[in-house]
Amino acid sequence: MTTHSNASTSSASQPQPAAGAETSTDDKIQVATIWLDGCSGCHMSFLDMDERLVDLVQKIDIVYSPFVDTKTLPEQVDVGIIEGSISNEEDLHKAKRFRKHCKLLISLGDCAVNGNIPAMRNPFKLESVYERAYLENVNVHQQIPSVGVPALLKTVLPVHAVVTIDVFVPGCPPNADAIHAVLSELIAGRTPQPLSHTRFGA
Repeated sequence: MTTHSNASTSSASQPQPAAGAETSTDDKIQVATIWLDGCSGCHMSFLDMDERLVDLVQKIDIVYSPFVDTKTLPEQVDVGIIEGSISNEEDLHKAKRFRKHCKLLISLGDCAVNGNIPAMRNPFKLESVYERAYLENVNVHQQIPSVGVPALLKTVLPVHAVVTIDVFVPGCPPNADAIHAVLSELIAGRTPQPLSHTRFGA
């Protein structure tokens, strides 16, 4: 389901992408990807497109991603793809940075779309989460980190709770066919319909 959403809009709504979110088919489409609080399974599904990637790279340019060595997000990117939920201060910063620099933003996978497994900690107090992870389940060096580790948010959030999302692609993870279909539609200048190819939990 393709939607445009922000912190006050449900992922079930289906308005059109934001003005200025369209991409040009005249040149290669610039694509950036990132994963926040997730397992990287959605990125693995991206790679599972296998030989279809050979055709895609003739039409898209992956300018920033765990797949490439580029360390700096360009000032302007056509399509940004976010995997994972927003669980800590660093995730929050990265999501906002992607929204600022990407014309069109995709939530890829259930963690990005609805919080999914990372959000299972939400019913518990943050102090209990820290204690469970760093004290109760550790035999040596029991210590809750305070330096060099991003501070957890009290509540794990789906990406659209923080920034505007133009396309939602559910799935845990979305299959390679769904990802290929979404990118192919964007390349053709059409609005993707991800739910024709994937579903929540698939």
